Amino acid sequence: MILITGTTGLVGTHLLAKLLEKTKPSQIRGIFRSSEKKDFSIAIIDRVYGKKIADLALDIEWQKADILEIPELEKAFKNIEFVYHCAGLISNSPSMRSILRKVNIEGTANVVNLAIEYNVNKFCHVSSIATLGKSKDNGIVNEDSYRENLNNSSYYSIAKYGGEMEAWRGSQEGLDVLVINPGVILGQGFYEDGSGELFKQAANGFPFKINKQTGFIGVQDVVDAMLVGMESKVKNQRFILVSENLKMSEVQIEIAKNLGVQQPKITLKKWMLYLYWFFDVVIGLLTRKKRKLSFDVIPTLLEDRAYSNEKIKTELSLAFTPIKKVIKECCKDYKK
Repeated sequence: MILITGTTGLVGTHLLAKLLEKTKPSQIRGIFRSSEKKDFSIAIIDRVYGKKIADLALDIEWQKADILEIPELEKAFKNIEFVYHCAGLISNSPSMRSILRKVNIEGTANVVNLAIEYNVNKFCHVSSIATLGKSKDNGIVNEDSYRENLNNSSYYSIAKYGGEMEAWRGSQEGLDVLVINPGVILGQGFYEDGSGELFKQAANGFPFKINKQTGFIGVQDVVDAMLVGMESKVKNQRFILVSENLKMSEVQIEIAKNLGVQQPKITLKKWMLYLYWFFDVVIGLLTRKKRKLSFDVIPTLLEDRAYSNEKIKTELSLAFTPIKKVIKECCKDYKK
């Protein structure tokens, strides 16, 4: 039987839909935290994959649980052979620092420990390119790029790195592990947080264009890589999942074009980020609203990175969808 954590998130929702194209609902158990999130996830599957797959999604074994609550989480591991650990939290807000560590590190440790205890055959951990180190001479980052320290890293990067270390610890204790490190994931259905906010921001008018280079990938390519990796004999390895290395501004402009809205014109500068941080602190002190930006992360927000996808293309023979096509499909869905 297959277990998915974070079933109602971006990756978990699309993974469930893809699994249902070839797996019986009775063979899938999906962890969810609220009925509202579950209903939202199924509605997205209906819209993107069709009513047939959405009806099958209703019939999987849904297990209400929180990865931080071991007693209820343990119930989800009965008769499980394969685990897709998609649950995680994304944020750069200082107010989220504690919960980021709890969910991404402690939560992952709980899932890994239970996978070991219940003799799971294989474990797929969804990590991030944020956990990777810099390449030598600022070249292309690959799976062997060593992370020297955690200085000037975002809270999110540190928390995801800690979670990934829990997965590798599991591999040392006998668990067969597959770690994927996707870039910025673009996909249909989730436009209120994470990378999905790019589409909502575009519709409302981007205030700035961001000339930072990073890696991008479509969510369906992420899911396909997970499925192929788990079905292969590959174990205890990591794979970077990046379709293309692009400037964020290129992606912003492409989204704006597809939505038929005004393109961003003003380039975001580092001094603007520091000014925003200052006002964010002042407003937070006066109103007690949660701050959105951490001072520590500012130096890295406009730093260019490029990532290699050669390993997964060579070892698992995978090809990726062009980002322009991914954006077109997302914008088509956003308009709905």
